[in-house]
Amino acid sequence: MTQAPATPKGNLNFILVCVFIDMLGIGLIVPVLPVLVGEFVAGRDAQAQWYGVLAATFGLMQFLCMPMLGAISDRVGRRPVMMYSMAGMALNFLATAWAPNLACLFLGRVIGGMSSASMSVASAYASDISTPDTRAKSFGKIGAAFGMGFICGPMLGGLLGGVDLHLPFYVAAGLSTLNLIYGYLMVPESLAPGARKPLNWAQINPFAALQRLLKREDIRGLLIVFVLTTFAQIMLQSTWVLYTTIRFDWTPTDNGIALFCVGVSAAVVQAGLLAMLIRRFGEVRLALLGLSSGAITFLLYGLATHGWQMYVLILCNLLAFAAGPALQSIVSKSTPPSQQGELMGSLQSISSLAIIITPLAGNQILAMVSHLPPADWRVGATFFTCAALQAVSVLAAWRFFRNHHMSLRAPAPSE
Repeated sequence: MTQAPATPKGNLNFILVCVFIDMLGIGLIVPVLPVLVGEFVAGRDAQAQWYGVLAATFGLMQFLCMPMLGAISDRVGRRPVMMYSMAGMALNFLATAWAPNLACLFLGRVIGGMSSASMSVASAYASDISTPDTRAKSFGKIGAAFGMGFICGPMLGGLLGGVDLHLPFYVAAGLSTLNLIYGYLMVPESLAPGARKPLNWAQINPFAALQRLLKREDIRGLLIVFVLTTFAQIMLQSTWVLYTTIRFDWTPTDNGIALFCVGVSAAVVQAGLLAMLIRRFGEVRLALLGLSSGAITFLLYGLATHGWQMYVLILCNLLAFAAGPALQSIVSKSTPPSQQGELMGSLQSISSLAIIITPLAGNQILAMVSHLPPADWRVGATFFTCAALQAVSVLAAWRFFRNHHMSLRAPAPSE
């Protein structure tokens, strides 16, 4: 009888530290990059439009490269791809810090998009070393590490940006370099040689990767949910800083504090409460509750009239941070171990596609209302759009779960 291959060895804690440091570096620049763009253009409308183009450039390169990097990780292992990603992000931050004009900012976005594989490969690594029963919890821990990076990163970036807008990028480059060294010395490979598979063109073609996902009738409905929620989330992220600057006259420090609240909320839910929430509601019901909470909060963001209300809404939107890991676990359980890297890379390509489209659309909408008085309710148009996308995703998810006979009831205490 053929002996089953040995279980791949690895340590999720190593990956959590890598994700944390990587997200810390990225979080540092979030409150300052939109402001930095304003140094090279004139007017709020131009600032919003060009920041949208920069974000779309990053998304385009990520869309083209992410499936390839995920598939390569299925062939050569997760560790080499993670090393490449960390080195590329360090170069991205340095190019942005040294940028004397808008063209050099574009160069940094190109480099960053080509190398931003850490989250998808980290998710594949977690899948390698987890059982089906613990996979959602592992994804939740990665999400918590992501959130912890945003607890420290944006607030630190806001404080550093108050000193010099370029300083956060130098600090981020240093952290990425430390991350590279740490990963090289400490992170073991998780993908067993027997579980690897050869590369072919279909695997590295981003459109083919999406096409393969669309052919999977078992998860097609959930892909629609992923697309809608991702588009809503990316639109919020790409317009948040400029929106709060226009609406509430926030500084980088103010936005750093707000994103600190986002990080705390994500960490509390995904590291501390996720297992309990899954036991209480089940993955299906939790996904629906989280998506619904997000839709309501998006609407209230757009209607907020005072800055302090944004902080309250962030802290009241806890269930939304559980929806992603729950949905990701449902999809992952339907995919064999040898294809987890390709799956996560392909799902990430949906995010990359959203980063191409939604910053252009969202920031164009924001540019159109940027000349209105800050108190005008129409200034919240981007958040109203996000709310509509999220509401449709709730209906799509409910229909998918109903058609696939997935129980919407809370699991019994013994389950």
